[in-house]
Amino acid sequence: MTATSAQSIAKIILEGFDKHYLAFRTNSQLAKNKFENSEYSEIRELLSERISFYDLRVKETSTVLDVKYGNEIKENLFWPEVKKAYIMLLTEHKQPELAESFFNSIATQVLDRIYFQNHDYLFVRPSISTEYLDSKPPSYRVYYPRSLGLRMTLKTITRDVGLKGTWENIGRDIKLLIKKTIIILQGIQPTKDFQIHVMRSLFFRNKGAYMIGRIVSDGDPTGFAIPILKNKNGELFLDTIVFRQESLGVLFSFSRAYFMADMEVPSAYVNFLKTIMPSKPTSELYTMLGLQKQGKTLFYRDLLHHLNNSSDKFVLAEGIKGLVMLVFNLPSFPYVFKIIKDKRQKDVSREHILNRYQLVKHHDRVGRLADTWEYSNVDFPAERFDPELLSELKSHASNMFELIDNHVIIKHVYIERRMIPLNVFIEKANEEKVDRAIFEYGNAIKQLMSANIFPGDLLYKNFGLTKNGRVVFYDYDEIQYITECIFRSVPPANNPEDELSGEPWYSIGPNDVFPEEFETFLLSNQKIKKPFLKYHSELLNPDYWKMQQEKIKRGFFEDVFPYSEDERFTPGKLIDD
Repeated sequence: MTATSAQSIAKIILEGFDKHYLAFRTNSQLAKNKFENSEYSEIRELLSERISFYDLRVKETSTVLDVKYGNEIKENLFWPEVKKAYIMLLTEHKQPELAESFFNSIATQVLDRIYFQNHDYLFVRPSISTEYLDSKPPSYRVYYPRSLGLRMTLKTITRDVGLKGTWENIGRDIKLLIKKTIIILQGIQPTKDFQIHVMRSLFFRNKGAYMIGRIVSDGDPTGFAIPILKNKNGELFLDTIVFRQESLGVLFSFSRAYFMADMEVPSAYVNFLKTIMPSKPTSELYTMLGLQKQGKTLFYRDLLHHLNNSSDKFVLAEGIKGLVMLVFNLPSFPYVFKIIKDKRQKDVSREHILNRYQLVKHHDRVGRLADTWEYSNVDFPAERFDPELLSELKSHASNMFELIDNHVIIKHVYIERRMIPLNVFIEKANEEKVDRAIFEYGNAIKQLMSANIFPGDLLYKNFGLTKNGRVVFYDYDEIQYITECIFRSVPPANNPEDELSGEPWYSIGPNDVFPEEFETFLLSNQKIKKPFLKYHSELLNPDYWKMQQEKIKRGFFEDVFPYSEDERFTPGKLIDD
């Protein structure tokens, strides 16, 4: 191949990426229109559609290269020239980091995996800095409260969001916003350059549009988020202001659906978010903005960096061993790695499990389903694997890994945030902590129910406790839609012998669920039973499940806010679906 061919290939790859990102932005822009028209279900559809954009464009671009160059494209030694030509095309590009990841996606379709760690063939590290990259106009607006006054500043901020429609009572909302903002400002000494920065694009998700900003004075900036909602008449109102780092972290939690924001320069948005959530990994911020591939790229770089700067070994994860998944972790790294077992102790196919994980990826997770990154052919240093873990891999997942020289190659793996298994937490916790955990556990089930999700297996081992004390579900092989379930009462036994036999005396269909039976396997422990019956006894009643199911069938989805009810300006206020 010639230098001209290298340039041509680089151009085709970049054109493929540009086509992808145009579709991504168009999709995000449509979210604004759907919000203005209160078309919340269509926002969910846009979000679900967007997830598949990347893989479709990679496939399309790979096909174009294959048609034009055939087997020539597989000349490994030529790819460094393609990479150099590609870098030259990125010097003035607005999304260079995303374009580099797209290049890697195309190259790994073509190259043998022995080249995957080679800096000459792939972008193992970024080649173009995004530190000071921004759009024109800039990605955020700047306001000066000392000049305008706080009231006028907040009025201007709400006007600048540019939403079509009327406000329910903007004067009232501004008063409530000022009252709460004063609380934020108590620890801040306003200087002459006191400023408020607000991101130019709104962040859309479900029924909300979020203004994301920061207060800047001496010291570290104080971040905030202001959710804008619509009442049943379609009128806009401000619901609250979220400003604690912990609360902002929950808003951008991995257990939530991704945001939709129109970003010409995504790195500028991520850099802004990093200033208000410094502990949130950059990989997670990209992912929460719907840029999952970039999130995966950065996570893998973080993992390689951590492996180079640590010495502990990968070990089996804490808790009861899974019937379907083999789970391991690196104690010094806050994530778990999940591999589908070759032979499973449940009658579920590999395809079924893959589909369940995709369902969760596309669904509204309402803060109660753990999101995952999915990887293929991941290369780990073999010396970092505990012998017991290697033995488990050989015994239960031999089709999913290879041991080549000093490398463990995992063919397919899910990676998610590490949590404390709820059964492990309950076992060690005092009565007060168990009470709180069971309150959260029941809320998790109810909020999943409101999103049309039935976890299937409600055992505590399938739920985890986050660092913020939220209970999240993470075992997906039995997950299904509430609307597919048949909730039944246990029929009376025909005779005492039937009742004492230990076997059901009634027929059970594949989608049948008997809520009354939950007590048997969930409430045998008295320190669990008391708080469960105090907070969530209705979960044992099949009529309660049927009632919620009927609501969903009628198209009603309850509001699940990513902040506490107490934080809202008007607690209990409902949004019409």
